[in-house]
Amino acid sequence: MPPTSIQAPAAVVMIRPHRFHPNTETAADNAFQQPAGDRVPRQIAAAARDEVTAAAETLREAGVTVHLFDDEGERDTPDAVFPNNWFSTHAGGHVAIYPMFAPNRRRERRADVIELLKQRYRVQDVIDYSGLEPDGLFLEGTGAMVLDHLHRVAYVARSNRANEVALERFCTHFNYEPMLFDARGSDGRPVYHTNVMMCLGSEVALVALDLIGDERRRDEVHRRLVDSGREVIALSAAQIAEFAGNALELTGRGGRVLALSARAAAALNGLQRRRIERSARLLPLSVPTIELAGGSVRCMLAGVHLAPR
Repeated sequence: MPPTSIQAPAAVVMIRPHRFHPNTETAADNAFQQPAGDRVPRQIAAAARDEVTAAAETLREAGVTVHLFDDEGERDTPDAVFPNNWFSTHAGGHVAIYPMFAPNRRRERRADVIELLKQRYRVQDVIDYSGLEPDGLFLEGTGAMVLDHLHRVAYVARSNRANEVALERFCTHFNYEPMLFDARGSDGRPVYHTNVMMCLGSEVALVALDLIGDERRRDEVHRRLVDSGREVIALSAAQIAEFAGNALELTGRGGRVLALSARAAAALNGLQRRRIERSARLLPLSVPTIELAGGSVRCMLAGVHLAPR
């Protein structure tokens, strides 16, 4: 197996939901959420559960280690399928736990996930920022932040889910430089999570720079990405609406793969696909029901950047 890239972890944590449904507490600022149509709740929950099961199996077949947990829905956690928002892991044995904007998302935090990480990987410390919630300071993990693990930059679009004070604390503790900007979708609303508009691989960056309204800041973000040695692949607002930016590079058995939804992969044009595949093989996963909740494949994957025991 090839060596693991710092940017592309070889293992992920996933949560299989049993009572999935779009979250009414997050709908106000998440323009990607969609109505469930005429399907009854039981059908939606079953479809989401099956999509996660199939996605985990596809990742395992590609050689990615998947730590799959079940969420039985007893605590009303409709977005539990998106664990990357409440915790992240970092080289050197560090784990962060994050303050969440929606009250029902705070119940997604699970001690058993952290305990498994401690048992299977070398964990030196766990820094818990959830105590910032009563002060209205939120930072929803690697949804709010797109991290350049190679060059220690945290790219962040301002939103209800990404507070500047919380970001500064994270960057101080974890040695990242904050790169904060304002980004708005075609509806004029702030982009709710940075990881719907930007994906950083080891050698490529998929990003919708046109969503950054300030021209100077847009140029600064572009320059930092180019200076990092990555090939910048521009995504359109229409492609972002299809979750083309919500992808995660992983290390599999035969090299790097880019995990993204089938819908996102279909939105890429031929040139974009060829440019990406010079660095990582595309690995589409079918998650149309999960995407009703306003997140896609990247949101479903909490990368494990820890050394195995």
